[in-house]
Amino acid sequence: MLDVKALNTALATLEEEKKISREKIIDAVEKSLAAAYQKEYGKKGQLIKCVINFETGETTFEQVKIVVDESTVRMITEEEEILEKKEEQDESEIILPRYNEEKHILVSTAKLLKKNAELGEEISFSLENKVDFGRIAAQTAKQIIVQKIREAENESIGAEFESKEGSVVSGIVQRIERGNIFIDLGRTTAILPFEEQIRGERFHAGQRVKAYLFSMEEGVRGFSIRLSRSHPKFLIELFKTESSEIAEGVVEIVSVAREPGSRSKIAVKSNDERVDPIGACVGQRGVRVNAISSELGGEKIDIIEWGDDVRKNISASLSPAKVIEIEIDETEKKAKVKVSMEEQSLAIGRGGQNVRLAAKLTGWKIDVAGESGDVIVEADNEGLVDGEVLEDTPNAHGESIEEEIKEELSENENKTEEDVNHSAKDQKIIEE
Repeated sequence: MLDVKALNTALATLEEEKKISREKIIDAVEKSLAAAYQKEYGKKGQLIKCVINFETGETTFEQVKIVVDESTVRMITEEEEILEKKEEQDESEIILPRYNEEKHILVSTAKLLKKNAELGEEISFSLENKVDFGRIAAQTAKQIIVQKIREAENESIGAEFESKEGSVVSGIVQRIERGNIFIDLGRTTAILPFEEQIRGERFHAGQRVKAYLFSMEEGVRGFSIRLSRSHPKFLIELFKTESSEIAEGVVEIVSVAREPGSRSKIAVKSNDERVDPIGACVGQRGVRVNAISSELGGEKIDIIEWGDDVRKNISASLSPAKVIEIEIDETEKKAKVKVSMEEQSLAIGRGGQNVRLAAKLTGWKIDVAGESGDVIVEADNEGLVDGEVLEDTPNAHGESIEEEIKEELSENENKTEEDVNHSAKDQKIIEE
């Protein structure tokens, strides 16, 4: 007889700590005892079932037999079984299980015990109650109960985190291996792969981290949870946490273009004409967008208002540059944008970043042209850039200041020792 009080205490502890339902824990205990009974007292092929009475602590054991007939099992002798194994079987042929009197009962016999017995039904037969199990049987029971509880725990974890897929989760850095960060989420550990991290970020053990749960797969060792800080949807979810208007759907994020850790552009629109979509994202004195930028390691975020006018959308996407004229080709979904010489570097951005993000944001191919109409840079909706990319702001002559400095340094390096000596002599004469 089991100690009911101790058993109920153990069940309550497991239920609270592992977040597993009481019914599943009881099922695991009963199956472990049934396995122990079968190991110690049962026969090969028997199906043993255990039932625990949690009021008295008594256990009852039953042998279960499945109702079958000639259409569901093979009624053959051992000699026929041996001959059958020697013959080659067609792989496409479905072989029925062999009849076993320890786990099967013919429907004709079953109806003598139960008039309305049907195929596939289980019929139970009481077994002698046993409470003493050998060491091997007890070990078998322990292994089964541990396995069943682990399976139930994995199911519970899966149900919990499946509901969190596509949202931001928070955890503590557990360890870092080969650039991959393992994050403790409380009941399980998730991985933040190197390729899903923001370039330049550094983490240490014990640090709290927010990330986007974008993938969850079930494997042999349980669920594999993958996180990301570079995913575009991470930015969207952060805005949802900071802006109640976005969380409630009053303001909608239409599109996102992101280069993690460097710069992002988001297009927003309001579903309520009384609400300013940009103001809802920025917040008072920029408190909302600044909080998100800080979370992303200082990533710059451009917010533009999205509308029905394609020209206005493209023009706004190139902000902070001011556009002179836009030519639209709706067939090829291509836009040619003219900007002044002073605005070229702003429109293109360092390394072509601004026009590249604008093309990804709008889904249009964007050509940046000067006032003369000559195309300087082309960017498609995948973010690829062709053409002359400006690296910094041009000087008064329209030349890159960076290039000016490089040329000057190059000239100094090419000076001969004789040129330097002549220069020194001339300087001495002037001083005298």
